[in-house]
Amino acid sequence: MPTGNPKTIDQAFKDLREEARTRWEELRQTPGPKFRLGLATCGIASGALNTKVALEETLAERGIMAQIRTVGCMGHCYAEPLLVVENPGFPPLLYHQVSPGKAKMIVRSFLEGGDPLFEHVLGAMEENDMIPWIMDFPRFSNEVRVITALCGVVDPEEISDYIALGGYAALARALESEPEDLIRAVEEAGLRGRGGAGFPTGKKWRLCAQAAGKRKVVICNADEGDPGAYMDRTLLESNPHQVLEGMAICARAVGARRGIVYVRAEYPLAVRLITTAVQQAEKLGLLGESILGGDFSFHVQVFRGSGAFVCGEETALLRSIEGKRGMPRHRPPFPVQEGLEGLPTVINNVKTLASVPPIVEKGPKWFRGVGTPRSPGTAVFSVVGDVVHPGLVEIPMGTTLRSLIFDVCGGIPRRKSFKAVQIGGPSGGCLPEDFLDTPIDFDSLVEAGAMMGSGGMVVMDEDACMVDVARYFLDFTQKESCGKCTFCRIGTRQILEILERMTRGEGREEDLGLLETLADVVRRGSLCGLGKTAPNPVLTSLRYFREEYEAHVREKRCPSGTCRALTAFYIDLDLCARGCDACVGCCPVEAIFTTLNRKKGIDQTLCVKCGECVAACPEEYNAVKKVSPPHLAPIVERPPVQET
Repeated sequence: MPTGNPKTIDQAFKDLREEARTRWEELRQTPGPKFRLGLATCGIASGALNTKVALEETLAERGIMAQIRTVGCMGHCYAEPLLVVENPGFPPLLYHQVSPGKAKMIVRSFLEGGDPLFEHVLGAMEENDMIPWIMDFPRFSNEVRVITALCGVVDPEEISDYIALGGYAALARALESEPEDLIRAVEEAGLRGRGGAGFPTGKKWRLCAQAAGKRKVVICNADEGDPGAYMDRTLLESNPHQVLEGMAICARAVGARRGIVYVRAEYPLAVRLITTAVQQAEKLGLLGESILGGDFSFHVQVFRGSGAFVCGEETALLRSIEGKRGMPRHRPPFPVQEGLEGLPTVINNVKTLASVPPIVEKGPKWFRGVGTPRSPGTAVFSVVGDVVHPGLVEIPMGTTLRSLIFDVCGGIPRRKSFKAVQIGGPSGGCLPEDFLDTPIDFDSLVEAGAMMGSGGMVVMDEDACMVDVARYFLDFTQKESCGKCTFCRIGTRQILEILERMTRGEGREEDLGLLETLADVVRRGSLCGLGKTAPNPVLTSLRYFREEYEAHVREKRCPSGTCRALTAFYIDLDLCARGCDACVGCCPVEAIFTTLNRKKGIDQTLCVKCGECVAACPEEYNAVKKVSPPHLAPIVERPPVQET
């Protein structure tokens, strides 16, 4: 029989939901224009705070009564700041790259003059007969939003928004269910951990529920440290209550009474918003003692991590919470058997926990209807690098890399060609064009030599140097190694030294074989996932781009012209325009001079190879060239100094 009083729980939640819906409708029915401005970290970094000030000042100057609400990130980071404007008589319109000046213009032209300024509109937020719907565009239509559905819609600091749109209904249902039913639902859904390993979530819950002892713990792992990754941060900043609801359901299933959100201190906005969300949920009886009047209690605290990448590994994370140095330990025992303070502990990623409420609310069969049989559901990626539309995307598992990069994210900018994609963060692999039709799921990516990871993806165009890319990621993992394992501590340092030697043009023939040997030894001998996967960028780039390594070693040449020691710039005198000084003004070291026939040259002894002259040269001339090896650069001597 279900525990607690179902009638009391059901009625308590209905009262909360009715109050939230009333508030939501009151806000929607308020007369006058309405604004929704994205104020997650990506929006703030793009100047959204200044946009908000400009909106408020212009509305006050014009005497216009309007409602300004702040929301999280819609995932379209390339278009920030994003502003949704609801003006009576028009469908809600989404404006992109709204600077303070553009915000003032929207108020004057749209709100006062009736001109929507279509040239600045990304699309309409609702289907209509007047303006193209945003779902008609590939960047929107190819996504399937499950855990990001309310990101950019609700105010993360207003719990009533989340409740009014269906939030915490899954928790109310879970409180009326047996713990075994919840575990079985997650097992049947086939949910796999979104933190990178892809371990079956239901199995982890069951092991914890069966572990001895009454005191158990649920931890949300939000220690996101991959370069270029911001999935967890965005979820916590845009819809923190869905994560808390998933934690509470997990706690109900395994019998935990204590929860911890482990979040990076480098995410101050996420820390503040998740802390506020916990306080709001406790105030409404959705967390804390006797949730919704039943006999289930669950207390959540927010713990700020110190920023070590290795603390994303669950055993290192546990030591960090306990006040010890974040270093992995041998397993078994696993955390579900003996975790925080020796108690059985479930550790799930932010995205994993955010997937739980939709499963409980809509059922395992619905969840399995998205994705692939072995990897059901959706995958959330932060796509950065050389793509037209970088940002956060949520796609069904099984979507190909080609579809994600070219259809969803718009392909490669500046008419350049695709070269590689680094998927899985610093521990992932670099895959070339031949793998673009690989399905994005846990198993297919591993077979290709990469991994799903936590969801970071870096796209590279033809100008990327794969040796330098491997060096960059090895530099990161080597610095983040906790130093416990000899293989990881010393092995990654030696691999990095070889790669640095290659990028300086000092590579030796035996380095190619030595790289493979060291990478294999580090992979097999390291204790935790950081060391075991650190060589992946080297191994995959060696496998698929070996000719670039050979060029660095044998020809002392960087084919892409990226490695500074192997690159030089010169100006083609046949293309250089007389009298154009664009490159002269941008050179930070005054290495560019004017020849006797008024064309330009580069003093190779002064050039620091920053590449600013390439960017400054007008496209119609394209006179600045980059070559490798440097001795191929034509030497143009400075004209003699005239005596005055």
